[in-house]
Amino acid sequence: MKFSILIADDEKNIRTGLGQALNDEGYKTYLAADGAEAFSIYSKNSIDLVITDLKMPEMSGEELLKKITNENKNIPVIILTGHGTIEKAVQTMRDGAYDFITKPLNLDHLYLIIKRALSNRELQIQHKALQEEVEKIKNRSKYLNLVGKSNSMKKVVETIDQVAATRASILITGESGVGKEVVADVIHNLSDRRDKPFIKVHCAALSESLLESELFGHEKGAFTGAISKKRGRFELAHNGTIFLDEIGEINQSVQIKLLRVLQERTFERVGGEETVSVDVRIISATNKDLAREVEKGNFREDLYYRLNVVNLHIPPLRERQEDIPLLIAVFLKEITEENGKKIDGIDTKAQAALYNHKWKGNIRELRNCIESSVVMSKGNIILYEDLPVSIKDESNDNNIIIRTGTPLSDVERIVINNTLNIFKGNKSKTAEVLGIGRKTLHRKLNEYNIE
Repeated sequence: MKFSILIADDEKNIRTGLGQALNDEGYKTYLAADGAEAFSIYSKNSIDLVITDLKMPEMSGEELLKKITNENKNIPVIILTGHGTIEKAVQTMRDGAYDFITKPLNLDHLYLIIKRALSNRELQIQHKALQEEVEKIKNRSKYLNLVGKSNSMKKVVETIDQVAATRASILITGESGVGKEVVADVIHNLSDRRDKPFIKVHCAALSESLLESELFGHEKGAFTGAISKKRGRFELAHNGTIFLDEIGEINQSVQIKLLRVLQERTFERVGGEETVSVDVRIISATNKDLAREVEKGNFREDLYYRLNVVNLHIPPLRERQEDIPLLIAVFLKEITEENGKKIDGIDTKAQAALYNHKWKGNIRELRNCIESSVVMSKGNIILYEDLPVSIKDESNDNNIIIRTGTPLSDVERIVINNTLNIFKGNKSKTAEVLGIGRKTLHRKLNEYNIE
């Protein structure tokens, strides 16, 4: 990313010399002889950072700072000042200046300030671009809650598109936390039953004795505590959809009754003799290997085939890492709105830890992590220190030990190679984390013969 820097100074030698120095560093520069000209240039161009002298004709640096920050508080403004006006420069910091530097200029010091200021600016731009991408995906998609651009998620969406309008039973498989319930929601909302009931049952949350009653209902007096007739979830879902989450947890007696519902669309309430007929589309989900459970005798084979007419496997998050930035952007938007906080991005060290985490809890763990980080952040950028301990502990496993006296060229080669491995060969992300340009990274890869 090539940043644009606006330099405002009434001394020609300073502005042209500084402009040339920053051009040599890879920045695009705009030059102005006073505050009024500078604000005109700012208004007509995309400027990422402003460097301005305090004392200028037409419009002072203080006035320029106020006009720019009134329009966009995210644009960093660095003040140039003489020794006699340091007190005023400190006041500009209170008014929103990013930092100040005294004349004569120490270019190395200025470069560090610029790099630090623009690192936050880059995070803000990246964050905004991700938010815009998320909105574009949502606006052009029927699958509002399925965020992802990986090939595996594209296949999931294609399958949903094929089966949503049918009445076929669907078995959604995948690890805990991958979003199986979200997929069930999408299928129902895209079906011709979308205006009919959508009933959810979390089978693992109910005891064996309660589950049958919960699914099929009971008659008054069927058991102790049955003081009145109760309709079950299948009756409530008539003409609509029922979602049976963690289907692998149901016992054999309920399996038999469920098989009959699938085959005949009928059942009796617990303690009753009346046969109830229903028209219900069944979507079930499990984090177990049901085929293996059939082999072990824990799950009926005939029921398994009835439920598994269409199998929809949701891949774990670690197998679709390219979806992580989009998911983070979605969660940041939701969570900051819920908590009334403003977050403009995540710093590169924190990003590296998030992208490299194994995410055993999948999307659920990622959302919890982002929520914790938003709550713990003290500024508008999430830092590495704001991440949960579990994320930081795992990222520490990627630390490398370099012995004292190792040649600098070897240190550079080791660090580049290790970072490239962490990001699975992604050169853009590697360059970003290392704080160097892509061209510099390519030159170093060739120099050290790193593939």
